[in-house]
Amino acid sequence: MRRWAAACLLSLAISPSAGAQGPGEVGLDEKLGAAIPLETRFLDEEGRSVELAALIDKPTVLTLNYFRCAGICTPLLNGLTDALNRVGLEPGRDFQVVTVSFDERDTPEIAKTKRLNYLKQIRRPFPPSAWRFLTGKGPAIKALTDAVGFEFKPWGEEYVHPGVIVLLSPKGRITRYMYGTLFPRYDLEMALREAARGKARPTIVKALEFCYSYDPQGRRVVSKATRAVGAAMLLFVAGFAAMLAWGGKRKGP
Repeated sequence: MRRWAAACLLSLAISPSAGAQGPGEVGLDEKLGAAIPLETRFLDEEGRSVELAALIDKPTVLTLNYFRCAGICTPLLNGLTDALNRVGLEPGRDFQVVTVSFDERDTPEIAKTKRLNYLKQIRRPFPPSAWRFLTGKGPAIKALTDAVGFEFKPWGEEYVHPGVIVLLSPKGRITRYMYGTLFPRYDLEMALREAARGKARPTIVKALEFCYSYDPQGRRVVSKATRAVGAAMLLFVAGFAAMLAWGGKRKGP
């Protein structure tokens, strides 16, 4: 019985699904204190060219998404919208949100529609100018994503990318990263207050760095952190299986 259990556990540990990998490593290389390239230009919702320096003049929540995303982008923006409904700061005065698409196929028309959809979900006075949706071309996208440390990869017609929002000071310096899709009111409010002071704060839960990405084959949000957890479980299961097998040999038939 022990040997049968050991064999089952060992087969589970070495099954192909346990170590399945995505199309390449993606994630985020935190660059706290670094400045984003404010001279970079994008297109706003009306198709006008705008320099980031003209927008970033107050504490800013920067999100990097693409507008056709069927994965983590929607839960992330929904979670952010929920937090914006509850945060105790004045939008447009104390803070703003800037969402930039990293897919150069996105257009100002799509950005405008997305913006309207999310503004409709906000149940408090919220000036449209306090949440901008921008699109751009390859060089501008690369300059911004490199400055933030945001690493993404194409996978078919979709992208695999981390789920994160970035807090910027009024001078465009990175003060904090917040991962996932849920942003507690207190945490976001504190992060915005710190951004107003230009105070950079390390991410506490660094393990969430690779948590969220999109699996276009399975049409679902997957957790890349499960790779690390899976590896730990694999070692545990393999060790337990070996212990069972060794214990059976010691006792004999």
